[in-house]
Amino acid sequence: MEIFINQKPLSFNFNEKLKETIISPFGFREYDARWLYPDDVNKKGLEVFGYSLGQYICKKVNVGASVVVGHDYRSYSEEVKYHVVKGLLSAGCNIIDIGLSLSPMVYFAQHHLNTDALAMITASHNDNGWTGIKCGIEKSLTFGPNEMREIKELALSNDNYQAEEQGKYEFINDLKDHYLHYLRKDFKLKNKLKIVAACGNGTAGAFAPELLRAIGCDVIELHCDLDHSFPNYNPNPEDLVMLKDLSDSVLKHKADAGFGFDGDGDRLGVVDNLGEEIFSDKIGLLLAQNISNDHQNSTFVVDVKSTGLYFNDPILKKNNCTVDMWKTGHSHMKRRVRELNSISGFEKSGHFFINDPLGLGFDDGLMSAILMAKLLDEEKDSSLSEIKNSLPITYQSPTMAPYCADDEKYQVVDEMIDKINSMFLNKENVINQKIKNIITVNGVRFELENGSWGLIRASSNKPSLVIVIESLRSNDEVKEIFNFINSLLDATGRVGEYDQSI
Repeated sequence: MEIFINQKPLSFNFNEKLKETIISPFGFREYDARWLYPDDVNKKGLEVFGYSLGQYICKKVNVGASVVVGHDYRSYSEEVKYHVVKGLLSAGCNIIDIGLSLSPMVYFAQHHLNTDALAMITASHNDNGWTGIKCGIEKSLTFGPNEMREIKELALSNDNYQAEEQGKYEFINDLKDHYLHYLRKDFKLKNKLKIVAACGNGTAGAFAPELLRAIGCDVIELHCDLDHSFPNYNPNPEDLVMLKDLSDSVLKHKADAGFGFDGDGDRLGVVDNLGEEIFSDKIGLLLAQNISNDHQNSTFVVDVKSTGLYFNDPILKKNNCTVDMWKTGHSHMKRRVRELNSISGFEKSGHFFINDPLGLGFDDGLMSAILMAKLLDEEKDSSLSEIKNSLPITYQSPTMAPYCADDEKYQVVDEMIDKINSMFLNKENVINQKIKNIITVNGVRFELENGSWGLIRASSNKPSLVIVIESLRSNDEVKEIFNFINSLLDATGRVGEYDQSI
């Protein structure tokens, strides 16, 4: 692809005079940093962040630590990378720049190049105007709340930052080939599959169609040309607009499935051959079933937004597998998969963490797509809709995100925990049922007597809450649980409009 051929190394001006530092403290999220650029962070703010990150890395590893860096495809991502890297160099880090990348490609590069740390410039699926940085030291892991808190404290106190060339910079332009080879290994489909690949004009368009063709898929490209204005919709496989477009294309081309990839390629969304969306927690369950047949006695980690079907699945039970429910968030999930030596982890958002012996443990939408293609290849006598229908029917809401300010959202969630705990202890009814169980590992997930449940948690990367509902009975019950949750949130006076609703 021409965009890779034309990539060039950065050239730095350490004598550049920049304006005063702008770096909003609210940009430091639980497991990455995200700001509106340049309103909430400016060029000097990015350098201060890079310098603070470099100080942290050098303290934890050694002076002169090596850091692999990549960036996504936005109009300003290279500019953001320039200033972050300039800060890292000023802190004494040695940089290996791999250019245009997916987040999982940078995670892979840390293994492949054996670097001490990583930094990926991406705002994932966020609207244009946002930028962000994912960071990590331990291979296959990214920073969590404790690391981000320490970097935040450094950045907000580095008032006297001055750029100076302390580290070395190197540019490498061939990581894409190594990454794609790692993904496909020697795998080749035995049966032809027609797949619609939807990339929302995001960075995955430079990788996903090529990979799928390499394993033998007949690929229909849907908005795979890179366009940082995102002229059709944001590359977010949870978004109903993207899913509807993917569904229409699957039906138009009579495809076996549709695969949707997010902006930095670490998530997968799936539409079946009838154009129906399959929520990613159920895709995760289908993959877990398939994996467990070859890897019995395995542990799978799922996040609190995921379907309750995992815990009573007959195939997982037959294969003596264990299911662990954990916090939502790619950093939390990666670490939990590592801690439990889990073979895989699955998030409702489409982050799938494929661990040894199948992968390196990080979230990778392209690796997930290969596993889905493998499942369809092995189940050649059944369509994806038929495979999906082997699961018990449940009724799920989309992932909904009502606005709530960053400085208020955690307090609102704490109030929801207290309120629902009080209802549980007092045996109060929710839509004519008692609350049977409460999980507060990440927000509050309350389960009703019939197994239906609702979740309220704070978003880790946007000023919003996250609401998810699953009913074992009907869509009407989903709406009833939603109305109950919405009435609690309305009563706070601090929750605004939803990004999508039911």
